[in-house]
Amino acid sequence: QVQLVESGGGLVQPGGSLKLSCAASGSPIRFNVMGWYRQAPGKERELVATMTSGATTNYVDSVKGRFTISRDNVKNTVSLHMNSLKPEDTAVYYCHAQDWLLKRYWGQGTQVTVSS
Repeated sequence: QVQLVESGGGLVQPGGSLKLSCAASGSPIRFNVMGWYRQAPGKERELVATMTSGATTNYVDSVKGRFTISRDNVKNTVSLHMNSLKPEDTAVYYCHAQDWLLKRYWGQGTQVTVSS
């Protein structure tokens, strides 16, 4: 059974930085896509950033230039470096992975709060 375990969320002041990390365990599956989604209160879950196994990235416009995604295909890990954080980045961030059969996996979520 595949498990995605996130770490690194927390409280940060506007303009600050955080790094989210996610590790997949429980299976030798290699994922086609790994990335991050987020869901703010009262809003739908949205894509934040994804990276394919070939290193193609995709970012939501609101985080371009501030967030950077990276992954280790061998270790099955994905990270999100978040800089210049804004209050509107406050959300629960979910690690996401999709295998070559298009099955999707989700982490349990980690809270990121940007507030002074």
